[in-house]
Amino acid sequence: MASDKVPWTGWAVLVHSLRTAVAAVASVLVARLFRLPETYWAAITTLVITQSSLGAALAVSWQRFVGTALGAAVGAIVASYFGPHVLVFAASVFILGLLCALVRSDHSAYRFGGVALAIVLLIPRTGPPWKIAFHRFAEVSIGIAVALVWPEREVTPPGEEVSSSRKSDPAP
Repeated sequence: MASDKVPWTGWAVLVHSLRTAVAAVASVLVARLFRLPETYWAAITTLVITQSSLGAALAVSWQRFVGTALGAAVGAIVASYFGPHVLVFAASVFILGLLCALVRSDHSAYRFGGVALAIVLLIPRTGPPWKIAFHRFAEVSIGIAVALVWPEREVTPPGEEVSSSRKSDPAP
């Protein structure tokens, strides 16, 4: 089976690992700069996004951004009126799915939105729900932005030329 991706060996491993580590740390530092309480969400998001190619990352990142915004908003509204009850959560996830469809988002938006909703609604907090929702949205948005600054690209080891078959292959 032929693959248009660089094999997971040698130089590619070194570059990918270094790039991923730097991007994850950068997202944590940016989130800390904004004094967000759970900066690890920025790093987690960066790690998810950096595993995509540039074309895929750009397309899916917008969906994840929209989904996070919707999930955080639904979570904040619902948590302002109800506690973290399982039936309230189920109804909220259902409503989120309808909202994602209404704004023509895809499953990626719904997944990220569901995660944001669950975090805002189900994890016990002492602060107001809108503040928790904003923090989650900001942390995830920072993670997406940092990952897109340095997207995954095909890596050619020093001294090697890109083969003509790899030059002509379209990006995934």
